[in-house]
Amino acid sequence: MSFKEIKELRKVGKLEAALQMANQALEAEPDNIWNKRAAAWVYYDYLKKFSQPDSFDAFKENLIKIKDLQLPEDEKMVFDNSAWQIGSIVFGLQKQENVDYGKINELFDIIKEFHITKPSESYSFIYKAFHKGYQNWSKYLEFADWWNFENFRTEDYLKEEFKEKKIMSIAEQAFIAYSKKLIEGEAVDPFGQKRAVDKEKIRTFLPQLDKIIDERPEYQYPPYFKAKLLLVLGDDENILSSFLPFAKQKRNDFWVWEVIAEIFPDDKEIQFACYCKALSLKTPEDFLVKLRQTFAGMLVERQMYNEAKTEIQKVISTREKHEWKLSNQITQWTEQDWYKLATAKKNNRELYLKYYRKAEEILFQDVKEEVIVVEFVNKNKSILNFVKDKQKFGFFKYSGLMETPQIGDLLKVRFNGEGQSGFFKILTAQRAEMHQKTDAIKYFKGAFKVVSPQNFGFVEDVFIEPKFTQERNLSDGQLLKGRAILSFNKKKNEWGWKAIELK
Repeated sequence: MSFKEIKELRKVGKLEAALQMANQALEAEPDNIWNKRAAAWVYYDYLKKFSQPDSFDAFKENLIKIKDLQLPEDEKMVFDNSAWQIGSIVFGLQKQENVDYGKINELFDIIKEFHITKPSESYSFIYKAFHKGYQNWSKYLEFADWWNFENFRTEDYLKEEFKEKKIMSIAEQAFIAYSKKLIEGEAVDPFGQKRAVDKEKIRTFLPQLDKIIDERPEYQYPPYFKAKLLLVLGDDENILSSFLPFAKQKRNDFWVWEVIAEIFPDDKEIQFACYCKALSLKTPEDFLVKLRQTFAGMLVERQMYNEAKTEIQKVISTREKHEWKLSNQITQWTEQDWYKLATAKKNNRELYLKYYRKAEEILFQDVKEEVIVVEFVNKNKSILNFVKDKQKFGFFKYSGLMETPQIGDLLKVRFNGEGQSGFFKILTAQRAEMHQKTDAIKYFKGAFKVVSPQNFGFVEDVFIEPKFTQERNLSDGQLLKGRAILSFNKKKNEWGWKAIELK
């Protein structure tokens, strides 16, 4: 009786005879590793034979027998091969009309003790199989922790192709699934009506999520789920403060504003502004279908029917392009009188620009606003020069922040860090009230002293440009009053005052 004889019987399909011989060998020498190997491979052949859902009991029985052999950890081959059969039957169970998660739990409990090579193609196959029905599987988090995402192979981080279409990598799917289950929480009653979120588990998972966000910037959804997890971690008073640092980094992603809207469930004005901001960003239309539909509902509620029809038509266009089914809500809207009478616009960009400043105020509310004065405007390049005081002055691009600024305008701005060579980045900007206090503006009154023949002059220490002299036909000694701006004279390398308005 030998390992070779048992192998020959297996080869010709005489599994019962092979099993009988393997059992006899085990009874005689139960600790002999060759006898254990022989039996394990017979049980493996039975796994192949019974790897269909309708033979579940027989499959489980042989799986348990492999486990009970207590093979050492370095006996990888039989476990690696068994992994393919385990994955096959799990996939089969997931395809049934009513998935029996009890059976999937049983298989998981058995294979916890299997020494499958990690990482490996077979181990990744095991993950894919059990992941398939994660949405409704109560043990998914436990399984994922056991499987350990550190065991993904390089190939698992790449997109796959299915029916000539690129699909999300299994690694990205895994991080999304784990995040969703953490957000969903565990059922604490028999009916799953009450759920408890494990905040400590979220804190443990976030560094892993951060790592994949950093290493795989092409992944669209992990940053979104990080945001959602941060929201779950925050208590009612600190949700926004816990989310803001991350939101600032991702403020050009539409979903950031969708999440901020969720933070203010009872403030419709803020929600509206956040959706305007989200839709103002450059984003592929495929990602905006749900967002546009929700926003259309807000517009309908406000009786802004032309704008609502504009959003609805964009949703319809995208869905038809991909042959996606129209939602019942969209269909109902298109059948109503207001929709038929409304006139769609080319886009709602003008509407977005009108409201989204309020959303930006939320994001940057912890950054101090500073009052500055517009000193010069280059309309062709959409750049303005500003001065706050003798220590802070420079220039920035104003496109997308405001329309047609004028010299002398007072602005309330939030700077994004310090300037470099005079150039500043701006987070928010809006016009301030003219009476706002600032070190860069002063009001003056006095006699005009002309400097001939250059035609410029002074009122005390305020410089009056030649254009004022010519336009107003000013004369020496004339009483003048107006506003002056703090200005740096590069030729003299000194600060002074320059009139910007005469009254």
